[in-house]
Parts: sequence; structure tokens; C-alpha cells
Amino acid sequence: MTVTNEIPVEFASLIAENVLDEVILKWQTASETNNMGFEVEKSEKLNVNGQSDWKKVGFVNGSGTTTERMNYIFKEKISKPGIYLYRLKQIDFDGTVAYSPEVEIDVTGPKEFALFQNYPNPFNPTTTIKFALAEKTELMIAVYNSLGEKVAEVLNGELEQGYHEVEFHAATLSSGIYFYRFESKKFVSVKKMIILK
Repeated sequence: MTVTNEIPVEFASLIAENVLDEVILKWQTASETNNMGFEVEKSEKLNVNGQSDWKKVGFVNGSGTTTERMNYIFKEKISKPGIYLYRLKQIDFDGTVAYSPEVEIDVTGPKEFALFQNYPNPFNPTTTIKFALAEKTELMIAVYNSLGEKVAEVLNGELEQGYHEVEFHAATLSSGIYFYRFESKKFVSVKKMIILK
């Protein structure tokens, strides 16, 4: 049996959400034929000719051929606020391409200061500390033992508004409970971390 009318990749929806420091794209296809996958493309601004400068920021595998609805998700960390455009470049196994409609998202920076729980926790020997700055700020992040003694300085300097993260390496510290303290002129916060070796 020969099929002469193939079902194209039919987009049912494409949406973008901003959650903290990530843009989350979700899309659904109503059907797919010969679908290798989707290149995710982003444009940050219009160039001097009023055209978008698209660049590839990721790839999500397709489902080949199916008549069932398929759901997809892609996440990208965003370091600075701005208006972004996203689109999907759908690629067939034979190299044929098609583009989805564009979706625009306005990524705003944090409205308040915040210190988030480190991850992973417990950890050995490295963990990530995330925080949000509502404005450009001088700050210090230091680690203290359970006696209140400063055992490490993770960050000391000035950073721009936005969501940030730093890695903390605790290879020289012993197992136990520690506290990390975020301190600036407008915000102070402390969280607990556990090192397990």
C-alpha cells in the first residue's frame, strides 16, 4: 500500500511562560509525519533592517509519525530582562523544514530580593546557590558553621539586577550543618545547607 497524501506536522498550540529565571516553551502537535524534531530558535531584538536575528538555542526530538496529539516542553535560562521572540524550526528526516508561528514573551527582572535554597542539598562537594536582585547591588555571600564562625566566602562584589547563581565548593569542609548568608544594604537572608561526605 502506498500513501500519497502524508499528514504534515500540524501545530495545535505554542505558548511561552516566564518562571523566575527561565522561559518555558510548551507546544502541542495534532499530528506528525516523518518528524525528526524541533530546533528552538530565539531572537532578542530587531536588527537595523527591522528583521529578527534568530539563533538556535536548543533541540527537542520529534515523535516520527503519529496521528495522536503530542506534547513538548523546552526550558531556557534567561540572564537579563527583555522582550524575546521564539519559534520552532520543525525538521523532517528527509531535511524538509517548516516554521511554527512566533511567540513573544516579555521577561521582567525580579521585583524583590530573594535567596533560594541551595541545590542539591545535602551535597558533596559542590552545590549551587541561587538568588534574585531587584536592582544593581553590592553583596556578600558567606558560609558559617554551626558555631557561627565564617568558614568560606562565596561571593563579594557588585552584580546587576536579575537572577544569579554561584557554585559553592566544600571539598575542604567536613560533614555537617552549615548556614549561608546573603547580605546587602537592603536585604539579609540566611539558609541552611548540609554537607554529607
